[in-house]
Amino acid sequence: MTQVELPDPVIRHPERPDVDLDALTRALRDRVQGEVRFDRGTRAAYSTDASNFRQVPLGVVVPHTPDDAVEALAVAREFGAPVLSRGGGTSLAGQCTNTAVVLDWSKYCTELESVDERARTCVVQPGIVLDELNRQLAGTGLRFGPEPATHMNCTLGGMIGNNSCGATAQRTGKVVDNIARLEVLLADGTRFWCGETTDEEYAELERHGDPRAAIYRQLRRLRDEYAEEIRRRFPDIPRRVSGYNLDSLLPEHHFDVAGLLIGSESTLVTVLRAELKLVPVLPERTLVVLGYRDIATAGDAVPAILPHEPVALEGVDHKLIRDQQIKDMNPQALAEMPEGRAFLMVQFAASTHEEADRQAQTMLDALQDTEHEADVAFLDDPAREHELWQVREAGLGATAHVPGKADTFEGWEDSAVAPERLGDYLRRLSELYQEFGYASDTGPSLYGHFGQGCVHTRIPFDLYTADGVATYRRFMERAADLVAEFGGSFSGEHGDGQSRGELLPKMFGDEIVTAFGRLKAIFDPDDRMNPGKIIAPYRLDENLRLGGDWAPADPQDLHFRFPDDGGSFAQAANRCVGVGRCRQHSTSGSDVMCPSYQVTHEEEHSTRGRARLLFEMLDGHGDSPVHDGWRSTEVRDALDLCLSCKGCKTDCPANVDMATYKAEFLSHHYEGRPWRRPRSDFTMGWLPAVAQIVGRLRAGKVVNALTHTPGLRRLATLAAGVEHREVPLFAGETLQQWFARRGTLADGARGTVLLWPDTFTNTFHPHVGQAAVRVIEDAGWRVTMPLNPLCCALTWISTGQLGAAKRILTRTVRELAPHLRNGGLVVGLEPSCTAVFRSDAYELFPGDQDVRRLRAQTVTLAELLTEHSPGYQPPRLDAKAIAQVHCHQHAIMGWDADEQLLEAAGVDAEHLDSGCCGLAGNFGFEKGHLDVSEACAERVLLPRVRDAAPDTAVLADGFSCRTQLHQLDSGGREGVHLAELLEFGLTKRDAR
Repeated sequence: MTQVELPDPVIRHPERPDVDLDALTRALRDRVQGEVRFDRGTRAAYSTDASNFRQVPLGVVVPHTPDDAVEALAVAREFGAPVLSRGGGTSLAGQCTNTAVVLDWSKYCTELESVDERARTCVVQPGIVLDELNRQLAGTGLRFGPEPATHMNCTLGGMIGNNSCGATAQRTGKVVDNIARLEVLLADGTRFWCGETTDEEYAELERHGDPRAAIYRQLRRLRDEYAEEIRRRFPDIPRRVSGYNLDSLLPEHHFDVAGLLIGSESTLVTVLRAELKLVPVLPERTLVVLGYRDIATAGDAVPAILPHEPVALEGVDHKLIRDQQIKDMNPQALAEMPEGRAFLMVQFAASTHEEADRQAQTMLDALQDTEHEADVAFLDDPAREHELWQVREAGLGATAHVPGKADTFEGWEDSAVAPERLGDYLRRLSELYQEFGYASDTGPSLYGHFGQGCVHTRIPFDLYTADGVATYRRFMERAADLVAEFGGSFSGEHGDGQSRGELLPKMFGDEIVTAFGRLKAIFDPDDRMNPGKIIAPYRLDENLRLGGDWAPADPQDLHFRFPDDGGSFAQAANRCVGVGRCRQHSTSGSDVMCPSYQVTHEEEHSTRGRARLLFEMLDGHGDSPVHDGWRSTEVRDALDLCLSCKGCKTDCPANVDMATYKAEFLSHHYEGRPWRRPRSDFTMGWLPAVAQIVGRLRAGKVVNALTHTPGLRRLATLAAGVEHREVPLFAGETLQQWFARRGTLADGARGTVLLWPDTFTNTFHPHVGQAAVRVIEDAGWRVTMPLNPLCCALTWISTGQLGAAKRILTRTVRELAPHLRNGGLVVGLEPSCTAVFRSDAYELFPGDQDVRRLRAQTVTLAELLTEHSPGYQPPRLDAKAIAQVHCHQHAIMGWDADEQLLEAAGVDAEHLDSGCCGLAGNFGFEKGHLDVSEACAERVLLPRVRDAAPDTAVLADGFSCRTQLHQLDSGGREGVHLAELLEFGLTKRDAR
């Protein structure tokens, strides 16, 4: 046999590629069936992942099929352009950011192509999201085992590139343990399926003499030359993710080329398809939470628990719990925790509930009267278990931006050691924090997959100054020495990328790192696949998203004061940590954000994408593709499909508030040039003023006739610059006019409340306000109402007309001040207007005491009747309802009080996981938004309403939600307000 020579390692440092971008773009558009985007906005949106690093891509290709990606790589090869294959873009080590052509698989290449239930395998395209895959597999009783905390938005291609794990890896192992075969593409165009290779299969390959055979010969030579060093230097621990999987080539691992390529972070090949191994679903779960005095003691107990074979064994410390309490995350779950300052969450699973409970009890019996005995919370209620699991999965976001604490960052966020050495490692790591000044009672939390020795943390690195960055580097080097001393892995889950690529010689030694370089040269000798990551890496303090030279143009002439970000718009835009929770694909989640992404699957139309554009708009590095500051058309276009639903304010782990950022941006974007505004900004923004005039003149019938006559209706919508939708009908009498005529009828033993006559209730749906008055009075309150024309300024805020909004809101607050200063409550019926009083007003005027009172004393109807009316019993309804919770209520007020009140009234209410209805105030009426508006409603809301039984009430407190149901195909069903539902109960009661 001919002697095989191994190539020299790839060792050169990558430079910015010299590529004719115009010609490359034209060639891609001519030859690739897919979306080719080299515009400035797209490049900005893809400039970073969830890491500390930033590199602006050359452009983005969104292939329609795997074959389109093959052609895209062929074009890139002809132009000498590097390529980065990207999944969900949530990588924490910088492997998903590069000056390259980015392949984004997540929009179209999402097919589950085949399932073999007998073999327990399936074939998938790389863009399919893990939760969606497991949803489609549900009928088979099988699932893909590894499940990272980002399971709702991570793609299988990204998981393969990263060798992902998650909590379930305690049972199922890493991705490398769950792949049968991969179809891969090399930078030179070589394409083949690979997996384990027997000697017979290898001999057959040799006879072919094709490029694949040449690669396999070199791989075998590489294995033979380095086999003993691989066995000696590769840590024998469950969570070795750092480095390339050279151990997969060893005979004991059956020369598994697919296993070798897993975790290679797009630096060796592009994965086109994958054949996955599946595991049976264990339907019954039992969770035991063990409380210990500190996190290291909890780590000490892990070896005693492992013999009982839990399917997950997670650790969290009291700091993670405290951070979530500060941010009011998972409050019900946190109340379930046992005593202690550190906790192990031990989950057992079986085919029966009794078997899962038995396993848990056996473990507890074994721990009793030992040094590892703990305070115990034994949970076998699925709802409680899910809530507690949310505590652990929320770790990254919960620790990113905590009020009163320094920002924390990744970098050393997933180191791993042998589980039996975990306690000692945690002690030494804590000492290292102390030495570098990172430790304090408010310092970094420690948590992670303790059953496999993997430790997660975010550290308050100072990445804003040169000295801070230098200290970060010294810490990383010392931490790497510590893990190497423990025989561990720098990465136990998130990969090396740029964060740890430079440090690999400390873990593996120079000889193995040389072997890594030779492996890279076998697959990618020209260094075109994700250059600068793992091999010949950029320095860990290079290409930082922040860094000592970050100098953003932080605007000072702001309307919103951003009190949670120190008054800084730059810090607000920097809130996004890139975990991609906004990239929700499933229709079974409880998140509202991000409606436009849910229907477009466009990065630019996710909360994360918009945050990236705003960050780039501030041009902190001087090379941003987004220019013109507040005048940026790229940012305007990205924000155009933001529904201002405020879902991200609550659902985003970092509490990014894109609705507020959008309003601030639009205000400055059109400042001094109102003629550039869309006409709908004026017609929808000034709607409350028009409505007040119509109501005062009692001209509703005339306006209704004009706007609902077919020909005139079309002219009216054209003139207003809005979509051709039905214009809501004005009421013949406003709520204020009805109340002035009716007067106050109840004495109010409980006191007096002010019912806020918002524009939508007052002029369009006064029957809702009338119902509320009756219900509130029945509860023992005296109702009062301002009769002057007032407004919360919601529509001016949402259209970014903030100067007018502040004037209008100031007038309203002064009018309400006497009632507020007497301690009176304000009851809001329209959730969006109530949210202005509870949130926006404070963020515009954080120092105004009357605004602070308004924020504290504004309540929803349900909050009034549950929290402020002790002993109140609502009328019995004994009915069923489905509830479309308004997105602003979800984000600001929550629905807990409503749920409690409905339960007390005997209403079996299902809270729909439908997110935003899609109308979102003015959004669904604005030109060019109708398709997105309808698509949002069709995801869950409309199908669920159509399928509901005729006697099921459709509860929708939001005027927008009721309007959307009325105007779209809802099967003739109309939404009702909570006040109307309760009034119906009063009518039934009084009729008895």
